[in-house]
Amino acid sequence: MSSLKCSKVFSKSSKSKMKYQILLLFGLLCTGCVEVNKTDSQPPNIVLFFVDDMGWQDTSVPFWDQLTDFNKIYKTPHMERLAKKGVKFTNAYATPVCSPTRVSLMTGMNAARHRVTNWTLKPDQKQPMELNHPSLEFPDWNYNGIGLDPFTPNTAFAKPLPQLLSDNGYYTIHAGKAHFGAIGYPSSNPLNLGFKVNIAGHAAGAPESYLGRENFGNGKEGKEVWAVPGLEKYHGQDLFLTEALTQEVLTALDKPILEKQPFFIYFALYGLHTPLMANDRLVEPYRKMGLEEPEARYASMIESMDEALGNVLNYLEENDQEDNTVILFMSDNGGLSAVARGGEKHTHNLPLKSGKGSIYEGGIRVPMLAYWPGKTQEETVNSTPLIIEDFFPTILEIAQIEAGEIPQTVDGKSFVSLLQNVTTEVTDRPLFWHYPNEWGPEGPGIGSYSAVRQGDWKLIYFHTNQTLELYNLKNDIEENQNLVATNFEAVKSLADTLTNYLKSVNAQLPVDKMTNEIVLWPNQLLDIKK
Repeated sequence: MSSLKCSKVFSKSSKSKMKYQILLLFGLLCTGCVEVNKTDSQPPNIVLFFVDDMGWQDTSVPFWDQLTDFNKIYKTPHMERLAKKGVKFTNAYATPVCSPTRVSLMTGMNAARHRVTNWTLKPDQKQPMELNHPSLEFPDWNYNGIGLDPFTPNTAFAKPLPQLLSDNGYYTIHAGKAHFGAIGYPSSNPLNLGFKVNIAGHAAGAPESYLGRENFGNGKEGKEVWAVPGLEKYHGQDLFLTEALTQEVLTALDKPILEKQPFFIYFALYGLHTPLMANDRLVEPYRKMGLEEPEARYASMIESMDEALGNVLNYLEENDQEDNTVILFMSDNGGLSAVARGGEKHTHNLPLKSGKGSIYEGGIRVPMLAYWPGKTQEETVNSTPLIIEDFFPTILEIAQIEAGEIPQTVDGKSFVSLLQNVTTEVTDRPLFWHYPNEWGPEGPGIGSYSAVRQGDWKLIYFHTNQTLELYNLKNDIEENQNLVATNFEAVKSLADTLTNYLKSVNAQLPVDKMTNEIVLWPNQLLDIKK
């Protein structure tokens, strides 16, 4: 499949650059310029392979200290191939749902700061499930997504990562799921964020159909918002969406390679998001294994994802690009478990608790791999806790770009030293999550919450009941032993750390409908219950 060719998709827009020039003239943007570090060599190509809803266990690559039954189900030989080449990160984190993760990736900001704390789609409004909560009134969060100027309401104003890369000579390609902004707003189109090529990305975060013979959902009355755009040449064909995207990516890569221009590919698969649909070419062996139908479909989607990864790796090798291309692999949140799956709910990420939407580990801990030729050591395992906003400064450092003065404050920290194996020390810097929203489905750890992880300790603050939970992840990866009652000093320290951070970024909190006041800060709650 790596040799398949199809017509190129190229599109450009000058609107974003014009906006920045106008804002600079009026002093509305920070005035520092983005500069490339002076080096003798061309910076490396960068491929960010980004999977939707892929859980920590949705692979044959074990991210725990032992092989599990889930690892034995799924076929991901190309993930295994990538893990053998480079670094496997076993404590990598995203946010519990998709848009907050993607905005953090593109801006370097933590979700508490950028305030795109829930998934985006409809403009100028909260999600329907947030409007009539029995006990909480949710804040007016940034439901319109990334903003390209400081005037657009309910957006996070930032200079996005692809714009910085493009301004410094990178050929930038977006493929697959975008989900950066609400319908009708500029950030719903990746071309406005600095991508030179956009393959099938728009406002929606899921496809109406994965099947070419169903035109990827196009033509279904009432489902227009979910129909995947820009892949008309594949309509009517017996081709899975992941395969069509892969063909387009490989074709788009020809141009920068021919022109010897460094490239950045953000290959953001729509899978493994619902609807769970079988790749007919791959599903039958899973049915023969005795998996329930939803699980067989899911497994075929995982194998399709891995096949796409393999085709990209093959293309790079065949076109003499492997030695100068950094490969990063990540998921946008934990694996789906509350709805649509076969078997028992909330168990699909074991030993991690719960799944997508939850603040427990199953909702936020994800598979992460990295390979930098000549820098990473083969088959390295790193347990340093990392979080999604760390990708922003890391990719800029790999690309040899100084961000300079940009509108946003970057919370992420570069992990380049970990890729280069300069240090294996596990830092104890705190990582933060903030979700003052409602996702919809019910399950363990799903709701409105804030949390901090520092070292082995994790403190969760649930807003609805205003309760705290404390876990030692080293001793209790399943989060079964709530230690709040027996470890006051750890609770106090983490509650202060979480409170101070949330206040420092002016984080939004929901209002308690009983008192008509915002819910207490974590350390206030502790003082009351002491």
